[in-house]
Formats: sequence, structure tokens, C-alpha cells
Amino acid sequence: MTAKEVFKKAYSDFVFIDGGCGSILQAQGLQPGELPETWNIIHPEIIQKMHRDYLLAGANILTSNTFGANINKFQPGDIKFSLDAVIGAAINNAREAIRQVESDPASPELVRNQPHFVALDIGPLGKLLKPLGDLDFEDAVKIFSYTVKIGAKHGADLVLIETMNDLHEAKAALLAAKENCDLPVLITTAYDESEKLLTGADPMTVVATMEGLGADAVGVNCSLGPDQMFGIVEQLARYASVPVVVSPNAGLPRSEGGKTVYDVVPADFAASMEKIADLGATMLGGCCGTTPAHIKAMSDAVRTHKAHEVTPKNDTIITSYTHSVIFDKKPVLIGERINPTGKKKFKEALRNRDMDYILGEALTQKEKKADVLDVNVGLPEIDEPQMMIDVVKELQAVIDLPLQIDTTNPVAMEKALRIYNGKPMINSVNGKEEIMKEIFPLAKKYGGLVVALTIDESGIPETAEGRVAIARKIYERAAEYGINPKDIIIDPLAMSISSDPQSAITTLDALRLIKEELNGKTSLGVSNISFGLPQRDFVNAGFFTMAMHNGLNAGIMNPSSLEMMKAYYTYCALLAVDQNCANYIDFATNLPATVAAPVAAGGVSATGSAGAGVATGAQGEGTSNTSELIEAIKRGLKDRAAALTADYLKTKDALEIIDGELIPALDIVGKGFEKKTVFLPQLLMAAEAASAAFGVIKQTLAAAGGDQQKKGKIVLATVKGDIHDIGKNIVKVLLENYAYDVIDLGKDVDPQLIVDTVQRENIRLVGLSALMTTTVPAMEETIKLLREAGSPAKVVVGGAVMTQNYADMIGADKYCHDAMETVRYAEEIFN
Repeated sequence: MTAKEVFKKAYSDFVFIDGGCGSILQAQGLQPGELPETWNIIHPEIIQKMHRDYLLAGANILTSNTFGANINKFQPGDIKFSLDAVIGAAINNAREAIRQVESDPASPELVRNQPHFVALDIGPLGKLLKPLGDLDFEDAVKIFSYTVKIGAKHGADLVLIETMNDLHEAKAALLAAKENCDLPVLITTAYDESEKLLTGADPMTVVATMEGLGADAVGVNCSLGPDQMFGIVEQLARYASVPVVVSPNAGLPRSEGGKTVYDVVPADFAASMEKIADLGATMLGGCCGTTPAHIKAMSDAVRTHKAHEVTPKNDTIITSYTHSVIFDKKPVLIGERINPTGKKKFKEALRNRDMDYILGEALTQKEKKADVLDVNVGLPEIDEPQMMIDVVKELQAVIDLPLQIDTTNPVAMEKALRIYNGKPMINSVNGKEEIMKEIFPLAKKYGGLVVALTIDESGIPETAEGRVAIARKIYERAAEYGINPKDIIIDPLAMSISSDPQSAITTLDALRLIKEELNGKTSLGVSNISFGLPQRDFVNAGFFTMAMHNGLNAGIMNPSSLEMMKAYYTYCALLAVDQNCANYIDFATNLPATVAAPVAAGGVSATGSAGAGVATGAQGEGTSNTSELIEAIKRGLKDRAAALTADYLKTKDALEIIDGELIPALDIVGKGFEKKTVFLPQLLMAAEAASAAFGVIKQTLAAAGGDQQKKGKIVLATVKGDIHDIGKNIVKVLLENYAYDVIDLGKDVDPQLIVDTVQRENIRLVGLSALMTTTVPAMEETIKLLREAGSPAKVVVGGAVMTQNYADMIGADKYCHDAMETVRYAEEIFN
């Protein structure tokens, strides 16, 4: 049986994966700060025994001891521990363990007769990608590519990308795997208690994005015990059309005698995994703290169950980096304003690279309740591919809505699809063979919902039946490229009734037939219907209502149009897709005063451009009682925040701006983050905007011979042996914005260096971070040395493996679940 056949098996039967590695190596003598991957070379017998034990426990797939093996850790020129040597040894150790077990007559018959495979294990790089961090997307792809190429060269059977907590990094790793080998790829992500990734994505979003990119299996691992994963697994199984992988931790960690131990015993682990199997997962293993005993108990128990068959899911979904939009009964609103067609100011903004104007259009459309934003930056006189990249990046830095990439330039399309964080709409293909040959390969590689126009070499058919025929042809050609019908949305084209009185009827008939005959999803550029007519919004709104009634799933429209939004909200309420008429009531009771009065009196407003509800900031907070600067910071608008600060300094004192504008803005966003209404990207972009404002203040103070007063010094470090500094860097950004002087010692920091710095600088607060269980002992050792040195400094700890109980056991003064909690603790200490 080949590895690809194993994946086919996982559609209807169970496949078992091995368990934890780090905690087992710790028990064998792995020292704090020692890289586990080096043991592939210096202690191959221990690695091989671990693999043999997992095979005898029932594992079908062994994960190579390469979780942290990348060129950042292991340089090609290293004589003993080059990346090639480390990965090659890891795969050889796993392969040798399989040979020994399968050839040993003493091995149980069930084990000897099972297929066994080696997965190249790839973990996160420990850095946030731009714009949240300093790692470029293509650099991340390049780093992962080195690992993939070496693993494939040395004979890995498949690739396991695991413990990803950033959707964008997961995409970079998956692209690297798909572009550099032809092996099956599993990808598992790490969620927190809110069932979201660090950067905000929920399970549906992860499934849609990773399946779109071609993952052969998707799932969840690490961070949580099995019982805490039930809700996540339910969502994964509901939306995944590929096998679901589940590898939980053995519960919560704690420290005993300098070793990390976990609280879920094998029998309890097996009982929980039986429930997870019954929820629909078919590829089951373990993560931190699990041992061969856990895997044996699990495999013995789960084999008595019948696996759920993995079936195709026909949900039409697009995503941003945080959430999904489903095309179903409730029509989807696609904002049309980021498009130069007929918009003089927008054309000027593109020519002048005026990102503030473009972002302003995006924010306005979000405030007016658009679900998706169309992005078209095509002008003959500009570099469209580069502009498309820049605009998509800037938009995704401040807006969490999915985007529709709208261009006729295939180079611009591919560049945008490659860097897009999520699964976008692709606008567009049509029935022309040349266009389908250009766009369908891109859609297959990068994933996306393809907008398909009913036009071909013969033009636009005059009849609805003719447009349906083109739609049918597009579906057939898409299938030849491996694109599912659920990832095609048909645009039967709205043409102006001013030139063809029958055009609306034809389009409406086509909408109905596409739904009835092809079971297809549809989209329209609604406003085209009224071209050349006065008071166009009246016509647009009437047509929009008729189109929705005939099955329209998405309308490209102006969400600032009162008439269009009236049509939308009333339709949704009447069709019973607006529960308890909640959205309609919110819309109708929050109309601008100039509109609400005549409407309440029974009149009709003909403005066509009034607002469609109360404007809200990007972080979901009302804007009526906050200043422009606070709003700019909340929305992550760096340039706008800097410009406003410079203007405020003409009439206000610097301290007044800091205390009255910058800190309150950060507090608003921080509280949203703590309530899980704001996610890490928005938090960091708000911090970036505040930093830009602080920068202007610093320059002004420096010119006047002054400086910003600091609240106190804080030392931050990622402990010895751990190169993952995402959490530490997030804490640093926020502390600096709250006027603390942060001494960042970096990653893989020796305990004595931390102690020496604390004593030399008379530090009152130390922040320590660790991602891996194997490096927590180094955290404990650091705290011990600080205490022995007599330092009065408080120690706050955090990281993916930390818990309150764990923090108490290693002697920390405070455990903080996230960066904002660390800021709150610092305020408590220094104030």
C-alpha cells in the first residue's frame, strides 16, 4: 500500500499516527535548550526505539524527529548538524524502525501486517509574517521549501505540517510542500479555548483555505487536550471533504522534578479519542505528553468503532484570514467601490498611490455592512501587478473581510492569489477557451471561488438558455482542471435596460435556470442594469429584489446606497433569513436623521447615497464618541494616525495626546481582544498605528529638547533552546506602546544572561516565553537563578504550553494568557 492509498483508506477507515516526541526525549536525558533534532545523529538508538514503540502500539504513520528542522536552525555548511544530515538521519531512523518491527517474528501479527509510513514533520518557524511581523511570505515559503526538498530526497512518504497557529504561515508551508514534492500533505493547526487560531481563523476558515490549496487531510493538534477539541472536530468534520486529523495533547502540562508531565492517562485519552472518532475524524494520533501507551490504548479502543465515511461537502465558501462567508440562502453583498471604472477620485488615488483613500473606501463599505470587497486596480498607466499586491496587502492589514480579486491581467491575478491570506473570489473567467486556460490552473493551485461570466467567443447570448449553455460548458471545463462546481459562481450578466428593454427579463430567467437546472450559485454586477438612466438607485434596488427572488446568491453593489440596502434588508426579513428581523430592525432604527424623518413619516428618500446604518470602527466599537485619531488607531491606519498626531500637536500638549488619545485607543482595542471580538491582526495593526503616532510625538519632543517619559524597564526573553519568539514580540510591541522601556534579549537566551541583565539594569519585571515543552525546564531554571541571585523582580510567563498550574509549579509570579494580560500586569506592578 502506498501513502496515497493510505489517504484513500482514511476516507472510510481509521489510520493511526504516533504521539509525542519531546517529553519522551526529556525522559531520556534531553537537556534544557538542547535541540531535539540533533539526537537523530548523536542518539539514533533512542530515536529508533521511540519509533519502534509507537509502531508496536499500533501507529501506521511515524512522524520524523524534524519538527524544528529548518535552515534557521541548521545551516547547510554545518559539518555535523547540517539540515540535510539532520533530516536524512531522522527519516532513516524512522525507516529503520519500520524495518525492524516488520521483520521481527516477535512483533504482533496485527502490527506486521499493517502498512507503515514515514511523515516528514514540519513545525512553525516561530515568526509572524508581514504585516504582523517581519518575515516576508516568500521568505517563509523558501525556508519551508528547503526542508521539503531534503525530506523528499531522503524518502519521506508524506508531509505533515503541524501546530500552525497562523493561517498565512500554514499557506506558505502548504505551497512549499505542493511546489517541491508530489507527496500527500496533511496539515494540522493549533486552536485556543475560543476555537480560533492565534491570528483569528476558525475551523471552517482553515478547512476552506487549506482544501482550496490542495491539502490531502486537515485537522487539529496541540494546545488542547482531547475533551477540549470536541467542538473543533465537529466543525472540521462538518466542512471537510478530506480526512480529518486529530492529535491532542495528553491534557494540561505541569512540572514535576524539572520534568514536564501531563494529566490525561492512556485510558482516559482513549475514551476521549473514541468520541472524537465518532465525531468523524479518521486519522488519529497524539501530541505533547502522549506516549506509546496512549497510542496503544487509543488504537485498541477506536478499532472497535466504525469509521465515518468522508463525503464531499458542497458548501460554497470564501474566507478572509479570520472568518468565512457562505453563499447560500442569504444573499452576499460585494462592495463595488474599490474599482476605478467611472470613479475619477479613485483613479487619482491609484496614480498617486494614495493608500489612505483606498483604505477609506474599504472601511466605509465594511461599516455599511458589505460582506466582501471587490478589488480592481486596473489602469493602463500603472504597474497593475505590483499595485494589486500592495493594495491586497494593505487591505488585509486593516480589514478582515474576504476579497474578490478583480482583474483581466493574469500576472496580477496570480500574484494576488499567491499572497492573499485566505480563500478569495476570483473575478473572472468566461466561456472563452483562452481565458479558461489562463485562469483555471491558477484557481486549482491557489484555491478560490471563480466568478464565471456567460460570454464566449460568440459574445453574450441574447437568450437565457444561451447563457445557461455557456455556464454548463464552464462547469465541464472546470471539472477537467479538478475544480469542483461548488467553487464556481456564475454571472449571467446584467445589461442596461436603457438599450435593451428585455435585458432584465433575460438575466432574471438565466438566474432561475442556473439554479434549477445546474444547481449553481450566481453573482451579478447589479448596477449595470440602470446605466444611462436617471435616479439609477431606484432601478437598481427594484432589480436587486427581483434578482434575489430568482435565486441570486451575491450582488456586486454599492453598500452606501440607501435604496439598495432597503431592498436587501427587507428581502432578507421577508425570506426569513434574518432571524427575528434583527438586522432589519438595526438598519431601520439607525438611519441617519436626515433620512429617518421622512421615512418615518411615510415618505421616500431619493438621495440614493445616504448611509445604511451607524458607522462602526474596524474593531466593532461605535465611532460617535471618539476622536479621529482614536478611530485611525483602532482601524490600524498608520499614515492617517501620524498625520492626525502632527496636526493635534499644533494645539495640544504631547502628554495630553498620549493620555487622551493613544492610550485610550489601545485600551479599546485591547478590551476587544480580551473579549475575543478583536483578533491578533487587528490588535497588532492598531499598535502599529499607535507607534506611528508615538513616533511623531518623539520627533516633536526631541526637536524641543525633551523626551517621552518611560514608566519603567522590562526584560523580555524567549528561553534557552526555543527560537519561537512570536508571543514575546507581540508583548514587546504592546508594552512599548504603553510607554515601557523594553529590553528585548531575543530568543534562545541563556538563563545567566537574563539574570545578569536584570541585576545590572535594576529590573522590576521579567517576561519569559516558551512554545515547546522541551524548553520549559529552561524557564524554570531561569526563575530559579533569579531567586538565588536575590532579585526582587517579578516574573511573568507565557507561551503555548503554559498554564496557571504550570506557572505556579516553576515559581513564576504571574501567568498571562495573552499579550494584553501582560500589559495589565505591568500596569499593576509599576503603578
